Amino acid sequence: MTLKGLISASERTSWLLVSPLVLILAFFLVLPILTIVVVSFWNYNEFTFFPDFIFDNYAYLLTSQVTLSTYLKTLKFMVLTWIFCTAIGFTVAYFLAFHVRSLGAQVALFLLCTIPFWTSNIIRMISWIPFLGRNGLANSALISMGVIDEPLEWLLFSDFAVVLAFVHLYVLFMVVPVFNTMMRIDKSLIEAARDAGANGFQILTNVVIPLSKPGIMIGSIFIVTLVMGDFITVRFMSGGQSASVGRVISNEIALLQYPSAAASAVVLLCTVLLMIAVMLRFVDIRKEL
Repeated sequence: MTLKGLISASERTSWLLVSPLVLILAFFLVLPILTIVVVSFWNYNEFTFFPDFIFDNYAYLLTSQVTLSTYLKTLKFMVLTWIFCTAIGFTVAYFLAFHVRSLGAQVALFLLCTIPFWTSNIIRMISWIPFLGRNGLANSALISMGVIDEPLEWLLFSDFAVVLAFVHLYVLFMVVPVFNTMMRIDKSLIEAARDAGANGFQILTNVVIPLSKPGIMIGSIFIVTLVMGDFITVRFMSGGQSASVGRVISNEIALLQYPSAAASAVVLLCTVLLMIAVMLRFVDIRKEL
């Protein structure tokens, strides 16, 4: 057999090996997205929706002040959640990677961090309501200590409660990739920096953080995608007083406005992909995958 024939046979074998994965991705990922894109151009009335080719759904979305304010509110939740998750996730990962010497202790403490995530997201989210409520544990403790004279109304059913729930729900998605990246850092680099006269802060900013950027970026992608698409947390923790893009889509689906909801989903998908593309410009995360 000639070299060209061998290459052709190798190519056919490669395509046969990857074809099951391609078919699965095409059926469960590409086809649903294409369906949403097609439906986003359909028309609808008070009773049903029907095939058409109109741009009214996108025209309303891209020119409405409601859409702008909703996206700004969602971006606000996302940025605040990302800041707190990054700070907490980096601190926890740094402690586990560099201050816990025993591998067994590292694994045990890491599993301890995951215990709250063994339950449903909704259960963990709702558990904040009796804690933050007007007569909840937080207000009762603050009043008994004399810190405040009357209950704090903004602890529950507010933007504070929404961000707190988001951080509680998604902080592990930052801890895991950052911890994984830090465990790969060669400890001799830190020793070399210390021998060169660098103090702890200099080692952190010039060695640990730069080498942890891929993990931080992976965690950031998780945080961005999860918060931007969330709707149930905003609904429960804000008491219906705040809106998000995901909640708008949920309401449109409940009203059987599927073309409008599909258009909102397409715009949200493009927004999230654009944000991820910008983040990937700064760090090559393929080294971590």
